[in-house]
Amino acid sequence: MSTISVIIPIYKAEFYLHRCVDSILRQTFTDFELILVDDGSPDGCPAICDEYARKDSRIHVIHQENMGVSAARS
Repeated sequence: MSTISVIIPIYKAEFYLHRCVDSILRQTFTDFELILVDDGSPDGCPAICDEYARKDSRIHVIHQENMGVSAARS
């Protein structure tokens, strides 16, 4: 079990998503899980999230219907 869980709600963030996830993955602390919550994003975010999850076992993706940022954070 990871020491820290980092949760990122995602909606229409295709332009910034790589920069955000790459920044977290570059941290020197590595005992974490990264949970990407795709809140029904209509752009390329779902595919980007899945690609990261395939490359790094610490990354988990949740795809859900758009319910807003509050629901994506819970």
